[in-house]
Amino acid sequence: MEIKKSEFKISSAKISQCPKDNLMEFAFIGRSNVGKSSLINMLCNHKNLAKTSATPGKTLLINHFLIESKPSTNTQRPTPTTQQWYIIDLPGYGFAKRSKKVQDDIENMISTYILQREQLANVFLLIDIRHDPQKIDREFMDWLGENGVPFSIVFTKADKLGPVKARQNAEKYMKTLLDVWEELPPYFITSSEKKQGRDEVLDYIEEILNQTHPQPLP
Repeated sequence: MEIKKSEFKISSAKISQCPKDNLMEFAFIGRSNVGKSSLINMLCNHKNLAKTSATPGKTLLINHFLIESKPSTNTQRPTPTTQQWYIIDLPGYGFAKRSKKVQDDIENMISTYILQREQLANVFLLIDIRHDPQKIDREFMDWLGENGVPFSIVFTKADKLGPVKARQNAEKYMKTLLDVWEELPPYFITSSEKKQGRDEVLDYIEEILNQTHPQPLP
């Protein structure tokens, strides 16, 4: 997949304010300061698409970014058309400095979007690859599973470790899920600094797009 264009579309406080079209949506979420905005910018090859901040907890709304991409070429589709879809930047969870009311409002907004937004195709759950499994991430992951929400795990900041250590940490993390999960979700190891994992994540998005809306043969 080649991203041809990416632009901010709208910020919404509730799903009734989200775009009314039927384009598929791919949501990105994780604990505050997990590198979500940097990852989105890296995927779109657009340095300032999602606003990054040294202060965690800045994203408070549902942010829609409209993406126009060109599918990978292959022998069956030598002249593929472009596809349009959304990247959704959701607020980070577990930011201790927010008031309880603000945190409760954000959690309600996130859960309502994830459970009720029909256009949502996949949730990418971001995990800092340097850290041991955190209870709040596991609770969110199990909640997604209990509600039948399709999701994938994106390990971030792999450049902070060597490639061998990053792979070991990811595999160790995934093994901890086997206490409950019979089938593990897909996972990706990424680095926004080195653009690691970009092709793998975009290929996965393209796969979902084509499963739901196959490209017509020319």
